[in-house]
Amino acid sequence: MFSMLKQTKTISKFHTALKNCQAIILVHWLLTVWGCMNYLFPASYAWGNFSILAVGIWAVVQRDSLDAIMMFLTGLLLTVLTDIIHVCVFYPSNDYLTDVKRFSIGMAIFSLLLKPASCYFVYQMYRERGGEYTFNIGLTRAGQDRSTYEPIDQQDASPQWPDPSKAAPHPY
Repeated sequence: MFSMLKQTKTISKFHTALKNCQAIILVHWLLTVWGCMNYLFPASYAWGNFSILAVGIWAVVQRDSLDAIMMFLTGLLLTVLTDIIHVCVFYPSNDYLTDVKRFSIGMAIFSLLLKPASCYFVYQMYRERGGEYTFNIGLTRAGQDRSTYEPIDQQDASPQWPDPSKAAPHPY
């Protein structure tokens, strides 16, 4: 009974993570559609965001794929940068700012503000799927304990292979 309860709890946790991923995709899809209204941003804004949302759908469909969820997380992080650039470069002056453009920019900025939280939740899903991301640039290797290594320059160790010069003569 305990194992059945534990299995039910694991399945429930998995379905919650799946629903979270679906909610993230739905919210960002809606905000991207609203951000693309009135053709304020170039096509690169729409292509970038919608393609990452397609990768998110792939992550939902393939529930056990670490590659799909990692690509979705990486794509979300990259779209944070590209969205900042799009909003900064294509923000219109006050003379050309209509209500529709204000709404479109507001939704793009709102999507941008939600993306760090979405990245956090997607990272948690990545960890739940068994992924482990450790950032290693090699600085921790300098202090490793090397006492378990066998030195190769000592001569008093017994040789692994017999010395051919001391081998017994072959009878011919």
